[in-house]
Amino acid sequence: MTVTIPSKLTSGKELVVIPLEEYQALMVLKTAYEFQPTSAQRRTLKRARKNREKGNILTLGELKQKLGLTN
Repeated sequence: MTVTIPSKLTSGKELVVIPLEEYQALMVLKTAYEFQPTSAQRRTLKRARKNREKGNILTLGELKQKLGLTN
């Protein structure tokens, strides 16, 4: 079977064909909330990344031990 799509519909752009259910699922994802950090959160993330690069991190086990949560 051959399907011919008029160039008027594509305006010379590439075209992707997917089932309607997949398209609808993608549209739900498109409207999903996207995290936008505040300037304070960006600074905190930047500091955390620098600490990770320097090796200033705790493993989960070390954190639990310091918090007294180990058995």
